[in-house]
Amino acid sequence: MLMAGGKGCPPVTAGIIKMPWRSIGKNGNARMNKSVTLVEVGPRDGLQSEPKIMPTEEKVEFIKRSIDAGIKRIEVASFVNPKRVPQMADAEAVLAQVPRDGRASYIGLILNMKGFERARDAKCDEMGYAVVATDTFAMKNQNMSSAETVTAWQEVGRVAKNEGFKTSVTIGASFGCPFEGEVPIQRVVDIAKRCAEVNPNEVALADTIGCADPVRVTELVTRVKAAIPGTPIRVHLHNTRNTGLANAYAAVMAGVDFLDASTGGIGGCPFAPRATGNIPLEDLIYMLNRMGVATGVDIDKIIATAQWVEDRLGKPIPAMLGRAGVFPNVAKAA
Repeated sequence: MLMAGGKGCPPVTAGIIKMPWRSIGKNGNARMNKSVTLVEVGPRDGLQSEPKIMPTEEKVEFIKRSIDAGIKRIEVASFVNPKRVPQMADAEAVLAQVPRDGRASYIGLILNMKGFERARDAKCDEMGYAVVATDTFAMKNQNMSSAETVTAWQEVGRVAKNEGFKTSVTIGASFGCPFEGEVPIQRVVDIAKRCAEVNPNEVALADTIGCADPVRVTELVTRVKAAIPGTPIRVHLHNTRNTGLANAYAAVMAGVDFLDASTGGIGGCPFAPRATGNIPLEDLIYMLNRMGVATGVDIDKIIATAQWVEDRLGKPIPAMLGRAGVFPNVAKAA
C-alpha cells in the first residue's frame, strides 16, 4: 500500500499532505478558474458504444436540446470506418440536419486525412483529431504506432489550419493504458509538445479508461501547460472508477480551459476494455455551480435531456443528479 509521502504520492509535512495546486489565495484556498467551457460529447463519445443505435433524428434532437441548454461546443460525430463504429455511420446525415444559427460549434472526431475530408464536406466547424500515448492502444485504435499517430496528426492539422478550420488534438490514454498500464507523464508531455508544433487551437488530455486520480491530473495538466504555454488545455475524463468529478475538480484548479462531459454520463471507448461512461454533464455542472465556477449552461434543461436520453436508450443512465435533485431546491420543496 502506498503511503502519503512515498513514491507516487504528494509530499507530507507535519502530517499534512501538500497538494500541488496551481496557486493559493490569502485564505489558504486554491485560486480556481472563475469560468470553464463545457464540451458536450454525448452525441459522439456518449453513443458510440451503445448497443442500441440511436436514430439520426433523435441524435439531432439530442444536439438541439444541448444547444437550447446553453452548450456552445458539441462533439457531434466521428468520421471513422462505419464497420468498426456502426453507431457513427450516419455522421453526414446528422451534420446535414443540425441547426446552423451560430449558437454552437460542431466538432467532428477524425483519425486520418480521409476523416478530415469527410468532416470538412459535412461542414463541421472544428476538427478534433485523436492520437494515442501508447503503441499497443494506438495499434488497436488506429492501426499505427503512437509516434505515427502524432505524425499523421501533424499532416492533417496543417491542412485543416490552412483551410481555416479550428483544430484540437486529443492525447488518448494520457493517464493510463488498458494494455500497457501506467503511462509516464514525460511521455505525454513530449507528445503534447510535438502535437503543438502545428499550432492547434487546443490540446486535450484524455483519461480514456477512467484510471486517473486528482494528484495525477493536477501534475499532468500543470506540466503540459508549462510545456506548451499559450495553448488552451482541455481535459476528457471518464468515470469508470468513480473518480471523474474529483478529477474534474483537480483539472479546474489546475487551470484548464475546457472540460468534456456527456449528458447522463453515457459513453465509453469501443476499443478500450472496461472503458465505461464519461463524467455526467449535469453532475459536473452542479459541482461547478456550487464552487462558483460559471458555465453558462441551464442545469435543469440538462437534467431533462438526460431523462430524455434514458428513455431513448431504454436503460438507466449513470448520472445521479436527476435522482437526487438540485440542492437547495429540493430542501425548499420538502
